[in-house]
Amino acid sequence: MDNKIIEQDITKILDHNKICSLATIEGNKPKQRYMMLYNEGLSIHLVSDRRTHKVEELKNNPNVSLLIGYEIGGTKEVVVMEGTCSICTDDNLKERCWNDDLKEWFDGPRDPNYVILDIQLADILYTDKDGKQRKWIS
Repeated sequence: MDNKIIEQDITKILDHNKICSLATIEGNKPKQRYMMLYNEGLSIHLVSDRRTHKVEELKNNPNVSLLIGYEIGGTKEVVVMEGTCSICTDDNLKERCWNDDLKEWFDGPRDPNYVILDIQLADILYTDKDGKQRKWIS
């Protein structure tokens, strides 16, 4: 099966699962946390505060893994993504990712501590609801 068909299936899962687990590397050990997921197709973005440990971890080691799916209220499919992450302060992207839920932590999309974690995907392992696995490669 080609990447385009797999990409369409994965995008459907991303559109219905707005929480993911993000793994970064702290020292030489993985560290996980839940994050709000924003996607535009397979363009993956996460919101963060520039003062957090994860931003510091990403500066030291940009390798990440994301786990999406198989959650209550979500879908039964599972998506595991691997890639690298960069800290983005692009105003247009910050505006697109902004929503009122973020007011609890930030003054608005122009808040200097509001940054976007931009994921550059290397590969994706997609497991459908029947347990069949397919791989997407950048």
